Amino acid sequence: MRTSPNKLLATVFGAVYLLVGVLGFFVTSGIGFFASEGANLIVFAVNPLHNIIHLLIGAALLSAGLKSVAASKAVNTTVGGVYLLVGIVGLFLIGSSLNIIALNGADNVLHLASAVVLLGVGLSQDKVPAVNTAHRMA
Repeated sequence: MRTSPNKLLATVFGAVYLLVGVLGFFVTSGIGFFASEGANLIVFAVNPLHNIIHLLIGAALLSAGLKSVAASKAVNTTVGGVYLLVGIVGLFLIGSSLNIIALNGADNVLHLASAVVLLGVGLSQDKVPAVNTAHRMA
């Protein structure tokens, strides 16, 4: 039996986003919860709210990846769509007081890249074969 690309991707991305969420708390001590400029985790800016979002997304992806192909496909597609939106909107938030998750250019690139991968796999892999209804009616 082959491994589902959606389950594999959800599991790997989920574990990575959970790890990033946890590691983010090591660098955000003293940073305001909604601070528009965060602390750097490698080249990515994070604040405590951003860390919590990473934990929630990581948990959703990992849980779906460990559950089923259908759940993985749905969560990959949903998170991919949200990341596409965050990546685009994030381009306009940098330097703004509305930037409550402390996005920077590297975050936007990562969110857009994650969106492409999650949407690409979520929408193209693990297709359910069409049922021939004409054959069933006979």
